[in-house]
Amino acid sequence: MVLDREFPPDIRVENEIEALIHAGHEVHIACYTRKSRPPCEKSGKLIIHRKPISGFLYKSSAASLTLPFYFRFWKKFLMQLLQNNHFDVLHVHDLPLVGPGAKLKRQFKLKLIADLHENWPAYLDISKHTNTLLGRMLSPIFLWRNYEKRILRYPDSIIVVVQEAKARLINLGIKAGKISVVSNTINLSELNLPASEPARKEIILYYAGGLNYHRGLQNVILAMHKADNPQLVFWILGDGSYKEQLVRLVDQLGLKERVIFHGYQPFQKVMEMLSQSDFALIPHLKTEHTDSTIPHKLFQYMYAQIPVIASDCLPIKRILEETGAGIVYPSGHPDQLTDILVRLNSVRKTDLGAKGKYWVEKIYNWQNDAEVLKKTYETLKSGII
Repeated sequence: MVLDREFPPDIRVENEIEALIHAGHEVHIACYTRKSRPPCEKSGKLIIHRKPISGFLYKSSAASLTLPFYFRFWKKFLMQLLQNNHFDVLHVHDLPLVGPGAKLKRQFKLKLIADLHENWPAYLDISKHTNTLLGRMLSPIFLWRNYEKRILRYPDSIIVVVQEAKARLINLGIKAGKISVVSNTINLSELNLPASEPARKEIILYYAGGLNYHRGLQNVILAMHKADNPQLVFWILGDGSYKEQLVRLVDQLGLKERVIFHGYQPFQKVMEMLSQSDFALIPHLKTEHTDSTIPHKLFQYMYAQIPVIASDCLPIKRILEETGAGIVYPSGHPDQLTDILVRLNSVRKTDLGAKGKYWVEKIYNWQNDAEVLKKTYETLKSGII
């Protein structure tokens, strides 16, 4: 496996590694380190290979198509590993390194899997660092879109996280038979949820994740102000580049007592505070990116039996409407979110929560997605693709 970030942690990658080792495969992972971690480390049956990366190379990754220093770093690193070990499959996480992987596939006669966690060109299109003047010069989005169309012809198999992402790739000309959907579901055997808290007078709204503009938290804050319900309290867990603007908005609207920024919290604390909440929010702005990916936290909320209030990003909307585990509102419309917040006292939370847990236990869990991943490898081994 090839992962262009620190490892661990990464929930999705860890789940995949566990599933493949359980299926009898030997798994190595190549990643960089900026934290002076060991160059080679064994963790159970997994072998982690790390290469230190400079600040310059790390920052140049988004400009890989115009300045190839980052690709050269990875090619040299992976060449050393491939020359000193025997591998059958190169499993590349995310779009950028599929190009170097395609070249090594031919040279070393490997099978190649592209594991696309998200719509990479769309992600760059909304990212702060690629929307500066320098960012647009060094990392033009049209180059990444062309790169995606060209480079995804080479993998033997492609993994995506939702059906909407598969449909998008089919529209790009990728054969449907090459694409498997392995979603960002939760591993039920490893998720220990705290006991639910007793009822309280306040209605606790909950958000955990990054704080940037495209997460849509500003719309929740505006809707809370318009709802003018002193019972509503909004807990925000996490950090990010847009936090200062959100804090200023809260101050301007006089909501300091009811919108509380808890900052970054360890996972167990995140789960504890989730269990104390009444509704969990996923207010992401609807974009090409959010219409073709899915957050892990949706399934965490559902399994914890916390009703979800979410914007109408396609995969989230589809799952909530299918399961009945939450309420959907049009993205970017605080007024319609306000209407939902006004009538929260009348929402049957227990019914929504029970439906969420039922569907996670039945369908939306890692145990099911792990079987899809294993079958993808079995298909490669048999040479069907």
